[in-house]
Amino acid sequence: MDYSAANTALWDIIIQLGLIAGVILLCNMLRNRVRAIRNAMMPVSVMAGFLLLLLKLTGLIAIDASVMEILVYHGIALGFIAMSLRVTDRAADSADRAALKSGVIIVSTYLVQGVVGLVISILLGYTLMPGLFKASGLLLPMGYGQGPGQANNVGSSYQSLGFAGGRSFGLAIAAAGYLCACVVGVILLNVLAKRGHVSPARRNNDDDLAVGFFQDRNELPVADSVDRLSVQLAMVFVAYLATYLVTRGLTAGIAAVSAGLAGTVNTLLWGFNFIIGSGIAVLLRRLLEAGRKRGLIERQYQNNYLLNRLSGFFFDIMIVAGISSINVEDLSGLWLCFLLLAAAGGVFTWLHLRRVCRWAYPGYYYEGLISMYGMMTGTISSGILLLREIDNDFHTPAANNLVSGSSVGIILGAPVLVLVSLAAKSDRMAIIVCLIAAAYLGALLMLLRRLCFGKK
Repeated sequence: MDYSAANTALWDIIIQLGLIAGVILLCNMLRNRVRAIRNAMMPVSVMAGFLLLLLKLTGLIAIDASVMEILVYHGIALGFIAMSLRVTDRAADSADRAALKSGVIIVSTYLVQGVVGLVISILLGYTLMPGLFKASGLLLPMGYGQGPGQANNVGSSYQSLGFAGGRSFGLAIAAAGYLCACVVGVILLNVLAKRGHVSPARRNNDDDLAVGFFQDRNELPVADSVDRLSVQLAMVFVAYLATYLVTRGLTAGIAAVSAGLAGTVNTLLWGFNFIIGSGIAVLLRRLLEAGRKRGLIERQYQNNYLLNRLSGFFFDIMIVAGISSINVEDLSGLWLCFLLLAAAGGVFTWLHLRRVCRWAYPGYYYEGLISMYGMMTGTISSGILLLREIDNDFHTPAANNLVSGSSVGIILGAPVLVLVSLAAKSDRMAIIVCLIAAAYLGALLMLLRRLCFGKK
């Protein structure tokens, strides 16, 4: 085997990961040293993605777009699997309806963004931008609501169906969402603070953290024959291998039954494989719980602290790779649509969340509102980032709502993924999907009012 630089297949992924690691370290140093950057509260991974994109545009660094796309695709699935493996307090979850309320809020926000996005893209397609891909507006909830991973997957799918530059357009929307979460979110925090609605949180030292933050009872001992981090990685990759096998089996079975159905569904299954991965991770978690209850397993294998770190690692890699792989040239001719979607996404998301969070979180309205806005324009990390400015100790359930609500949102949001696929079939179907999404939004809002206020 050739181990030299001539073997690009051997070294390309290492080179690209090294570039990502270098810009992350540089941006982390800049954030710690420069007060203006620190006050902007932009996540290091987002800043690193934009820096790498700038270096690529200036020609100083060569980016392998195919490798970056691979990292984005696998990063989102691995991150969700690590999150889904975490041990949860099921008794507390079942005693509170906040998870269901949060799930309804998350999916209803997807639908608001989707309806607004479709209205903009359809109107532009029939007026100022004839020939515009009518379903392109659905990249707004994919980029704002779900982040660069889904924006990359759906954008690539739309690109294969005739939307020129669809992948870069989706990633650009996701990047605009991060800016909205970090810049507009900080501005809103400052406005609320000046009005006396919120106050800056007290910062904790690392010495204040309890041992339980790093380790639960009856976990694997630190001094064991296998490193605890290796065990967490093993569970994550076993779940991902099972995800591949299950998805491959499902797509092969559908193709054997109906070639036409396979053409529609199989791409969707591979594009949204993180949902299957999350389900398999939850199943693995339940199997481990059952094994401990029956005495077949003596120790708890999962360590929530390490699984949180792993999901953060995978998401950071995904974010940097996704933003840096944007091809700005693909956006030529799409700037009007892009700017309208980016602005409307920030405004309508805020207006919607202002109303529904007041219904669902009467005891911690502002914490719930700010954290949801950060997540629904960026990711969970940007939601947590904004929340920590006013609730650093997580005294309110707002942080937990983001995680538990996302789990419920996977179920309630399944029809949204089907609509995303159907809208790309034709211009007429895009209009029909817009109407269906509006009807589903109305049904979810009725459900949320029922959950919050009862029959009356």
